[in-house]
Amino acid sequence: MANATIPQWLQLSNSSSHITSVIRTLQQRERTRSSARSASRHQSHPSRAHRVAHIPSTLTTKSEHVSYYSVSVGSNPDNVSCNRYSDIEPYDRTRVVVAANDLEKGDSATECGRYLNANWVRERAGGKWWIATQAPLPDTAHAYLCLILYPIQCPTSTTPSPQPPSSGMQGSRVRTIVQLTRNFEDGMRKAHVYFPPLTGQSWLVYPEDGSRDTPAIEVTLLSTRTFDHAHCEHSTVSLQAVAPGTQEPIGEPVVFQHLLYAAWPDFGVPKPEDRVGLLNFVKLVDDLNRDVSGHAHPETLDPSPPIMVNCSAGVGRTGAFIALSSLLRAHGFLAPVQGQVVPLPPSPLGPLPEDIADDLVAQEIDSLREQRPAMVQKEGQVLLIYELLTTVFVGQWPESGVSGAG
Repeated sequence: MANATIPQWLQLSNSSSHITSVIRTLQQRERTRSSARSASRHQSHPSRAHRVAHIPSTLTTKSEHVSYYSVSVGSNPDNVSCNRYSDIEPYDRTRVVVAANDLEKGDSATECGRYLNANWVRERAGGKWWIATQAPLPDTAHAYLCLILYPIQCPTSTTPSPQPPSSGMQGSRVRTIVQLTRNFEDGMRKAHVYFPPLTGQSWLVYPEDGSRDTPAIEVTLLSTRTFDHAHCEHSTVSLQAVAPGTQEPIGEPVVFQHLLYAAWPDFGVPKPEDRVGLLNFVKLVDDLNRDVSGHAHPETLDPSPPIMVNCSAGVGRTGAFIALSSLLRAHGFLAPVQGQVVPLPPSPLGPLPEDIADDLVAQEIDSLREQRPAMVQKEGQVLLIYELLTTVFVGQWPESGVSGAG
């Protein structure tokens, strides 16, 4: 796995002036997107005072930017309570739509399906699709679990779309959930717990609107395991749709794995002694997501389905994790995606400036921010990506197995 040669684009990270230019440029471009998001919010807000307050950003932002970076669905008053943080709303263009009804039949929804604060995000360099989302709230846990329980389909590679998954893709389901935040941090709730703490225990999760037509979901913890080398708490969980009223099972149960990385503080980065563990966790996630050995009919399954990943807001740690996975994949440290990877559409903001245009970390972060707001939120998280990649290329990431302690 070791490679003693550090690529030229990564060597640039040793220059403080280069890093300063990267940080400044990425911040400037995100401010432009933020202005466009702000201008788009008035489109769905009935309050005249709200619309008046957003007149300055509307007048100073290009109309094509407002349309491209619109967050009108997430800022709609009907959906505001489903956002964990008021300043993080998904782009309309790449948002994940949860099927609206008839879920027991696997029918797809229309564009006006159920709302969830989540975006389709594709690695720029590595090519893999992810679902980047905030941690569930009590009122969004059912919608969150529906993305695992029912078939799902990635958008087209060139034009991410809010259209919902097709029900015709047999075996194409999310099998892996990555959680990068503890449920409580510094005495504050960061993530709602949506599966039981005890092996064999079951909970019922009901739809947020109390619908009598939408099935509840029975959630059962099957097993737990610890991977010490990756600071990972691994849970295997079963989901079963149950008929409203009768609680009779509908269809077959679906099993997924929940992988919690427990050493990454909010607004910060892992301690130096935990960083090899983070690299091990990245590799563990990729390996387990592709493992179909425990399934009855592995030939019917997507060999590398999209991974659903969240921290608390689903932008800072989440973005850094995807960026790191992408660049490791692109350089052969993770399994490549199958088939041709079609380039993502160019940014309306134009290319990065020439002085940082060859920096793959800068490219990756800017691309992720095109797909979900504020990805890789903190400067320290940007630096962490450079540092971890350097660790890998100089051969300081030892081979690690996936054996753990139950």
